[in-house]
Amino acid sequence: MARVFPQGRLVYGMQLPVQSQSTIYAEPWEASATAADLAGIARAADRAGFGYVATCDHVAIPRRLAGPMSTVWYDPVATLSFLAGITENVRLLSHVAILGLRHPLISAKQYATLDHLSGGRLILGVGAGHVQEEFEILGVDFARRGAVLDETLDALRAALGPEEYPEFEGELFSFKDLGQLPRPVQERIPVWVGGSSPAALRRAAVRGDGWLPQGDPREKLPQQIARIGELREAAGVTDPIEFGAITEALYVGELGWDTGRRALTGKAEALAESLREYKALGVDQIQVRFRSRDRAELVDQITAFGAEVAPLLND
Repeated sequence: MARVFPQGRLVYGMQLPVQSQSTIYAEPWEASATAADLAGIARAADRAGFGYVATCDHVAIPRRLAGPMSTVWYDPVATLSFLAGITENVRLLSHVAILGLRHPLISAKQYATLDHLSGGRLILGVGAGHVQEEFEILGVDFARRGAVLDETLDALRAALGPEEYPEFEGELFSFKDLGQLPRPVQERIPVWVGGSSPAALRRAAVRGDGWLPQGDPREKLPQQIARIGELREAAGVTDPIEFGAITEALYVGELGWDTGRRALTGKAEALAESLREYKALGVDQIQVRFRSRDRAELVDQITAFGAEVAPLLND
């Protein structure tokens, strides 16, 4: 069992800005933001009681996708390690690490070290990936990326366990008599599986401690959650699982500028009332995001959410 947060309470976390800048969600000010901006935002989330801060993962973006995706994707292990050193309580989530791009012993070394240095704050969010050229240049079969990820996760269960000399025997990977210290602080690293395809739901059900949906609207969440429950029961998995959701863009207070995109805005009680619906749908943690015009406004939003909205989420 690797439940991260207390059962029965709606927890909130956030994907950090700056570290990934897809045009789908990045704000204009992020293009010129610095490491100091990223650090200030992470510290604000830590102070405001956020359950986690999250970073993305891509090794290289092909030119054909550079328009919508941009090429700004910070390395998750380096970024989360940096954030570990400047925060105190907030959990550190990879959302999501494309583990199939790396040998499981490399990932084990990186993430075990991160968990060790952070005092046991890692949540390992994983996904299969979708950029074909990224796999090809690294010599990984893109068509088999799901199967590669499944075996990688099985190998990582061994490699991130308590043993100094972990052992694993699989179709793609096998290792023994190879020692890795330091070990993680956590007895079992929580693995949250990202994605909303049938394969991702099955992976979350069979191999996950949590599920991170990808773009599912509210009305679709109950059937996805129910499906994972069915698959989990069929596989004989009895441990609890934490269900996530990504909220609509938020703004605490009245938005006095044209965002060009829809956002949930208003006073704390109105926002909390809307967000409490997620809990009723079976969601355990919500990933919130805020509209902002600069770092200062985003920090103000994070602070206001923690002080005014968060206390109302579990009324």
